[in-house]
Amino acid sequence: MHYFSPLLPFVAGWVLLFFTASLASIGLINGVLQLILFAFVVCLPIWRTGRMSYVDIGWPWGLVLIGVLTWLLSPGDELRVAVVSLAYIFAGGRMGLGAVKMWQQGFLKREFPRYEYQKQRWATAGKTNTALAMQVEGMVQGLANASFLALPAFIIATNPNATISIFEVIGLLVWASAFVIESIADTQKLSFLRQMKKTGQKNQVCNVGLWGYSRHPNYFAEWMVWNGLLIAAIPSWLALYQAESLLIWLLLGGALLSVSRFMYTTLVHYTGAVPSEHYSVQKRPEYKAYQQTTNRFFPGPKK
Repeated sequence: MHYFSPLLPFVAGWVLLFFTASLASIGLINGVLQLILFAFVVCLPIWRTGRMSYVDIGWPWGLVLIGVLTWLLSPGDELRVAVVSLAYIFAGGRMGLGAVKMWQQGFLKREFPRYEYQKQRWATAGKTNTALAMQVEGMVQGLANASFLALPAFIIATNPNATISIFEVIGLLVWASAFVIESIADTQKLSFLRQMKKTGQKNQVCNVGLWGYSRHPNYFAEWMVWNGLLIAAIPSWLALYQAESLLIWLLLGGALLSVSRFMYTTLVHYTGAVPSEHYSVQKRPEYKAYQQTTNRFFPGPKK
C-alpha cells in the first residue's frame, strides 16, 4: 500500500465521473484510453530502460487525447466545444511534439534530473523497489489525465448555452496570455543558452528577461494556463447544478478547484522548481545569489 497510495486521489477523481449524469460516458472512454496510452508509451519503456523520462511523452499526448475526445463526444455548444478542445490539442501537441523531438535526438537515453530527484525521495521514504515505484509514478500521470486534468474540458463542453459568459472571456484571455508568456520565457532561456555556448561560458545563471522576475517564469505561466481553464469552466459548472445531484455537483466543484492546487504542487515541489534547483545549486556557483534576489515562482521585483 505504501507504493500505491499516490494513485488513490486520482482513482477517486476518476470514479467520481462515473457517478455523474453528464460525464460518465466520456470519463470512462477517456480513462481507458489514457491507461492504454500510458501502458505502451510510458510504462513499457520505463520497464525496458529503467528511465522515467518517457512520462514527458505520454502526459502531453494524453492532453491531446482529452481534446480530441471532447470535440468528438461532448454535447455542448459547438463553438464552446471547439475552443476548449483546441486549447487542449494545441497545448498538448506543442509539448508532445517537443518531447518526440527530444526522443529522436537521443535525450531520453539518460534520465532527466527531476526524475533522478524523485528516486532520491523514494529512497528517503523507504521505497527500495524502484522498478515498482516508477511504474506507479507513470500510472499516476495517466490517471491525472483520466480525472482532474480532464475536468475543465469535459465540464465546459457540457454547456449548451450559446451565450458566452464574461468568465469564459476572462478565462480564455488568461489562458492565451499565460501561453504567450510561457513561450517567451522558453525562447529567452533557449536564446541565453545559445549565447553562452557561443561565447564558451558554462554553468551560467539565466536571469535575463522574465527570468529576472521569477526563477521559473515558464512554470508560473503553465500554472496560469490551467487557472484560465478553471475560470472559463465556472459558468458551465454552475449550469450542471440542474443536471447533477447536489453532492455530485459540489464534489465536481471541489475537484475543479483542486486542479489549480495539483498543478501548483507539481510545478513547484514535485517535478518542477524544487528538483530543478536542487541540481542548479550544485552545478552553477552563482545560483544561490540568484535565489536570494529573485522570487522562486510568483513574478516580482528583485529582493
